[in-house]
Amino acid sequence: MHACQTRRVIDVFAHRGLHISERENTLAAFRAALALGVDGVELDVRRTRDGVLVVHHDPTVDSLAIAQNTRSALPHYVPTLVEALESLEDVAVNVEIKNARGASESYDETGDLARQVLETIGEVGSSQRVGISCFDLATCAYVRSLNREMSVAWLLWDVALGDAMVQAHVLGFNAVNPHFSTVDADVLERARELELDVNVWTVNRVEDLERMVALNVACIITDDPALAREVVTRSSPTGTGR
Repeated sequence: MHACQTRRVIDVFAHRGLHISERENTLAAFRAALALGVDGVELDVRRTRDGVLVVHHDPTVDSLAIAQNTRSALPHYVPTLVEALESLEDVAVNVEIKNARGASESYDETGDLARQVLETIGEVGSSQRVGISCFDLATCAYVRSLNREMSVAWLLWDVALGDAMVQAHVLGFNAVNPHFSTVDADVLERARELELDVNVWTVNRVEDLERMVALNVACIITDDPALAREVVTRSSPTGTGR
């Protein structure tokens, strides 16, 4: 099963785990999301100076640049990708590869980061329930070139959505992941024509959740999965759950 795959029931993914009650992107947040009964979890992966894949959203943690420090220098609450995947063995996982250009970011042009992420997913035995996403188009394309079966979603922001969906289709991606504010009925219709799932982020308000459910997106990524599940359950004729 691909993460966030198209299905009659809309999937609800906990954005960085259940960080309403726990520190985001930690094992505690992932366990709390599992206890809530989410369909999946979205998390972020970066690489340390000594080549360890760790789960964290920002390029720094406690003023330490992750790419310039060793795993042992980071706070204990920052899990490795292996630890995160092992803690989420019962649900789908959206692994966002943090590979971006910018003053505070680190960018891998070689594709080695993407390759290591795929290898780690395979070693943990999670390939059938894990999908990859990234804002960087080249990274998404490289993941697809390395693995034809892995679910790949291009994260979209500040781009022409119509053109991006065509690119995603041509490159053989499974989905696009736009911000929910850019999605309407025309986008969903075009996505269906191009055989793409539409997974939206980060949807937290009732009125926005209701609109995404009415549009029948494939997956809702949210900071409030309990609320999202409630809205999906009462708004969908088939309810929710696996």
